[in-house]
Amino acid sequence: MESLDTFFNNTTSQFYVVLTGTSSFLSGVMMFLEWLHYTYFGMSIVDRVVSVVLHIFPFLGSSKSKENDSKAKKATDAKPFRNSLVLFRGAEYHRYKEQTSREPLTDYDMSLTMLEYQAFFTNEGAKLEDDPADLLMASVWKEPDRMQRVTTAHKVLEMNPQCSAALVLLAEEQAATITESEELFRQAMRASEVAYKHTTALSHQDSMYKPIHERNANLCAYCKLRLAYCNRKLGKFKEAIKLYRDLLKDDHVVVMANVQENLIECLLEMQSYSEVSQFLAKQEELSLIKSTSMCYTIALLKAKAVGEKFCPETVSRRSLNSAELVAVEAIHRAVELNPHVPKYLLELKSLVLPPEHVCKRADSEAVAYAFHHIHHWKRVEGALSLLGSTWEGTFRRIPFPLERGHIFHAYPAHAESVDRQLLPDYHEVSVFPQRDTPFFMVFTGVLCFSFHDPDSGGIPLPSGHDPVRQDCHHRLSRRTGEAGPDRHFRHFFLLRLFFVSRKFSS
Repeated sequence: MESLDTFFNNTTSQFYVVLTGTSSFLSGVMMFLEWLHYTYFGMSIVDRVVSVVLHIFPFLGSSKSKENDSKAKKATDAKPFRNSLVLFRGAEYHRYKEQTSREPLTDYDMSLTMLEYQAFFTNEGAKLEDDPADLLMASVWKEPDRMQRVTTAHKVLEMNPQCSAALVLLAEEQAATITESEELFRQAMRASEVAYKHTTALSHQDSMYKPIHERNANLCAYCKLRLAYCNRKLGKFKEAIKLYRDLLKDDHVVVMANVQENLIECLLEMQSYSEVSQFLAKQEELSLIKSTSMCYTIALLKAKAVGEKFCPETVSRRSLNSAELVAVEAIHRAVELNPHVPKYLLELKSLVLPPEHVCKRADSEAVAYAFHHIHHWKRVEGALSLLGSTWEGTFRRIPFPLERGHIFHAYPAHAESVDRQLLPDYHEVSVFPQRDTPFFMVFTGVLCFSFHDPDSGGIPLPSGHDPVRQDCHHRLSRRTGEAGPDRHFRHFFLLRLFFVSRKFSS
């Protein structure tokens, strides 16, 4: 202990200059690296190390624990799904781009769509000699340029006027209006139905025709799905509902879109609330109420029952009745499933055109839902008032950390990074749960700025560096018997570190 005290007493002021300068520099470098990693990856370096350790640790345990961890990871991993109410590229997305000079779709989103079209509408896997039109059409889905895709589709139609895949592409990307898209989809559906009937018998006789038969079945189902959406856009609700109900019996359409959500939205547009309630009751019996659209529709129906008489000022002076408690519970359930939706419905955040793919329970799915359903909530009297008064109470009942969830599975990991790939750059992505500033970043910031002297413009300057201060400290040391200016500097440094750390914590 005496040797340590002797060492500190014999150190010069130059030693403290080098020490504080080096410490400030290293702390600043660490803070910059921590900020850089936090900005790009959304997590601290320490959190990244901990997550790597947690991923490695299950491999050291039993096989049962590995299986449980893999199932939990699959349930919480974020991945994109096809938007069931996707807009038309030519009639809606391209028109928006021409009017605003903004790109509504990202390259990642469009590439996922092209990969799906290539998987659904080509003859890959067939060992038969392909038609030249089909071979040319298979290359169209890999073409990144829109005009080149349209030009190639016209060439395919010159070779085969009944090529339904080429008609689908023109209906999606070239048609300037919904009416033009509807006409092209009707032609494509007639052509695909003829081809489907022709290959049905062949697929039973020879298994080599099964890939072609599957392709024709997918084309027929997709044309019927998009034709129903055209009818809904043009106000032909009964025709659209009939097609959607037929599609519910089709196994091929399950992989392409969630037809239940399309049917619910169409029934809401017709204000057939009783039919919507009956349909949702059947889905609830089958435990299929897991989508944002269904949960918020249930909340809307519950709010409709009490919305006309609901008044926030009156409720604050009395307790909620049974019907209001049921409505609030439904809203809390919906908000826990997707906490991003209320800000769009209450117009606290601006909407953009929905992407072609969404991430479940994330901001992209909230944008897609609110874009098509916000006018349904405005139509029901008192629904938005009830939502605005109660939705924030959901977060008080979700345990901490928020990722664990309460009623549903844990919130999907990396949902923010998926949303940033699906949504355009000019849209501010909503993040849940809100990330706190990492402790390591605050700690290195305290270390970096605690060594700086505000009087010297941020240069490390201990008390012994200034001759005037040094002379004062020498006089003070002669009076008090202290060992010199360096001990006062150590006291000054400790007090300063204490106050700066209190400032950062507050």
